Amino acid sequence: MAKLISILDNDFYKFTMQYAVVKLFPKAKARYRFINRGKHQFPEGFAEQLREAINNMAQLKLTKAEKSFFAKTCPYIDPTYFDFLQGYQYDPEEVHISQQGGELEVHIEGYWYRTILWEVPVMALICELYYELSAEKRVDDLEVARIVDDKMDKYDKLHITIADFGTRRRHSYAVHDLVIKALSEHPSNTFIGTSNVHFAMKYKTKPIGTHAHEWFMFHAAKYGYKMANLLGLEHWSDVYRGDLGIALSDTYTTEAFFQQFDKKLTKLFDGVRHDSGDPIEFAKKTIKHYESKGINPLNKTIIFSDGLDYEKVEKIVSFCKDKIGFSFGIGTDFTNDVGLKRMNIVLKMTEAYPDEGQWTPVIKLSDEPLKHTGDPEEIKMAMRILHIPAHA
Repeated sequence: MAKLISILDNDFYKFTMQYAVVKLFPKAKARYRFINRGKHQFPEGFAEQLREAINNMAQLKLTKAEKSFFAKTCPYIDPTYFDFLQGYQYDPEEVHISQQGGELEVHIEGYWYRTILWEVPVMALICELYYELSAEKRVDDLEVARIVDDKMDKYDKLHITIADFGTRRRHSYAVHDLVIKALSEHPSNTFIGTSNVHFAMKYKTKPIGTHAHEWFMFHAAKYGYKMANLLGLEHWSDVYRGDLGIALSDTYTTEAFFQQFDKKLTKLFDGVRHDSGDPIEFAKKTIKHYESKGINPLNKTIIFSDGLDYEKVEKIVSFCKDKIGFSFGIGTDFTNDVGLKRMNIVLKMTEAYPDEGQWTPVIKLSDEPLKHTGDPEEIKMAMRILHIPAHA
């Protein structure tokens, strides 16, 4: 059955955020909840199988070789963090699982610096177990590699760079491994790295990522919606001093983000990441923002990462070429293109407990309204505070 074999089988930004949380918010707590967007029906006994897989994660430990790779790859992270990670152990008691019929419930609670690592591997395990227990047959290994090669042949002609962002909704560890192997062996310079630290080490490529929505969601709980983006980026730059300089823009809509993305931050950060809404409209707003600050957009980069496939990428390249720098993070279209229906699931922070205060609901106001997450009343309040129209 599905089982993780490395503590580094996780997205890079989970570790970079964990380091920042340990430094800045060591007393903060967080709660997360599984959201079944695709309304998938889970087979009888699924919760017990997931429980067993999560219990097994308590055995994972950072090896000396992994520690050495991580420290060498990230000289901007203090050595004390890697000592901390070497002593870190998943605590399965932080994860609460239940099932009624085909409905699955997963809740996570604990200190934020600890619980931050759960989201991605739990989602990966849910996906892999779902496919295992459904007993649907995927395409064979050779076909997985051929699909990747065919896609890369097309991407090569666009003269772009691409990273794998597909850990959380992959078909399985085995498929992910085949995909990264095929990407690494493809005869071009199009593939530049992966968000998965374990596979970055295994295939001698670059781990890629910065921060996620929860970074800004926590800042809203602690400092309020009007200051969440500004202080989130200020604190990020305090920790990383110019490294890991791609800012996530859509936690509270791009409009609100650019209002807080002042000239200092605009100059300091290398670029922004697009994760929801129309990518062309986002590119137009981003170019306009840089020009308004007297910055040449060609000196900055947009990382596009929202449900990409070749058709979307081709349209984005056609618009952005010679206007602004760009690169792509492709997830499920690489790691779950195996002839089966792809899973549509997320696992999001729902409440935060700052160093002082009380449990506070947290939300995400995506540029795609259907991707808003959190308490409906809290969403309405945040939209009023940020002057976001009700239809947005």
